Amino acid sequence: MTLNIRPYHPSFAGEVSGVDLTRPLAAAEVAAIEAGMDKYAVLVYRDQAITDDQQIAFSCNFGHIEDAAGGNITKPHEKRLRLEMNDVSNLGRDNRPLPRDDRKRMFNLGNRLWHSDSSFRAVPAKYSLLSGRIIPPSGGNTEFADMRAAYDALDAATKAEIEDLVCEHSLMHSRGLLGFTELTDAERTMFKPVRQRLVRTHPVTGRKSLYLASHIGGIIGWPVPEARAFIRDLTEHATQPEFVHVHRWRQFDLVVWDNRQTMHRVRRFDDTQVRDVRRTTVAGDAVTTPQEDAA
Repeated sequence: MTLNIRPYHPSFAGEVSGVDLTRPLAAAEVAAIEAGMDKYAVLVYRDQAITDDQQIAFSCNFGHIEDAAGGNITKPHEKRLRLEMNDVSNLGRDNRPLPRDDRKRMFNLGNRLWHSDSSFRAVPAKYSLLSGRIIPPSGGNTEFADMRAAYDALDAATKAEIEDLVCEHSLMHSRGLLGFTELTDAERTMFKPVRQRLVRTHPVTGRKSLYLASHIGGIIGWPVPEARAFIRDLTEHATQPEFVHVHRWRQFDLVVWDNRQTMHRVRRFDDTQVRDVRRTTVAGDAVTTPQEDAA
């Protein structure tokens, strides 16, 4: 069967058929998928009962796997999955739902805020690939916002104002929004803010997009209250319904999104139910702006 993409929206999000992710892909298939990602930014693959090894192999078609360390508070001896995998499930090492007051669970509640994966790293991520191994009976949808369309819809004056702005991103800020502020000195060092441009240009299509995330705590050269109010306004603009696609999970879905062109968030679900979702992240290859003066 030939690989095919059925768009959900004219140029944002689509469903892929005609490909089996449990096997190695031909170069032409990889090229077709990358072209689809450049156009749609979010691609959904149904009925892909893959293993961790197969997910990692598929991810490696698009670049190097980003090390999960540095993006969470989980200690090495607490990890449920191998190092290449980001465990964004609600499970502990015993594969049972974490208690409501578990520190890891509370930290992971930050995934319910609009964000772009790894914008808190000096070299931010390219793609994220999320595999739904066990899906709860209701809730837990993932929403994606098209940052290209959101940028296009801005007026000319705002586009000119934001063109060269640089923001500071940190997990300390996004978690602080939820009241998660009790961090160790080592965690504060690990989550030191990094700088990212507010407007990014896609390296293939040349299309501009907003680069927003709940991780943003300030804009370089702006008073903090003004910066945060402005980022809030931009986020409200960028997450209007006309820019958003809602993915309703089924078991063995694999969803891939381009962090350079989208934001996303997971919606609330019954945390007493198992939600086993496993993410690999394809690393980016460059900073968006110099880091030497980051706070």
